[in-house]
Amino acid sequence: MLDIKNVVKVFNPHTINEKVALNGLNLHLDEGDFVTVIGGNGAGKSTMLNAISGVWPVTRGKIEINGKDVTHLPEHKRASFLGRVFQDPMTGTAANMQIEENLALAFRRGKIHTLRKGITSAERKFYKEKLKMLGLGLEDRMTSKVGLLSGGQRQALTLLMATLKKPKLLLLDEHTAALDPRTASKVLEISNQIIEEDKLMTLMVTHNMRDAIRYGNRLIMMHEGRVILDIKGEEKKHLTVDMLLEQFAKASGDEFASDRALLSK
Repeated sequence: MLDIKNVVKVFNPHTINEKVALNGLNLHLDEGDFVTVIGGNGAGKSTMLNAISGVWPVTRGKIEINGKDVTHLPEHKRASFLGRVFQDPMTGTAANMQIEENLALAFRRGKIHTLRKGITSAERKFYKEKLKMLGLGLEDRMTSKVGLLSGGQRQALTLLMATLKKPKLLLLDEHTAALDPRTASKVLEISNQIIEEDKLMTLMVTHNMRDAIRYGNRLIMMHEGRVILDIKGEEKKHLTVDMLLEQFAKASGDEFASDRALLSK
């Protein structure tokens, strides 16, 4: 489970540039929840993911994963049980290393490094099976340098690396925003397949309302650093973009007109 309790994050406190990015944020996820996250620019979406992953300390509040208080746990220690994919396909992989070498780094994350032989035949077989499920032909290019891959191929590989060890929580931070529509659709399908098969607890930030409605069992909308809408179950199954916009209008009030332009239909 994930529990975010009254989390506040203030950047540049007590200065003219003070910015309250998270404002008493509360959120609970159960095991297996796939939650899509939507909201205007500056709503706190990526800030929330950074707080969960420990990129920087929160100002106040508590974050628990599977009952463990991780609020003050450094980022590198959280990496052993969190998976994250960023917006930029160039982030998350080593361009000058082979596909299989990147996968080996991800698979051995959190383990003590030794001088033993590199990639074993058993590991290579495992990586090939995992790559095959992507449907991109990468299983036949395992010794290719990652820098030679397209943006979509690289993002799919990053997704596979982030989920190779079945993280307790998967964070997808607008991971298809930099891709063309066709490639983005393919990566989303792969994401959904992996999440469903491994029953991964997931938070997926997106600016695309149709994707937010289509994927996951739950949708939350953020505004000014807190959750203002939480839609799940039958309500989410019958949700449309227009219904979502209407609910956002009621929840966010006068600022809806400006935020609407930042949300993609």
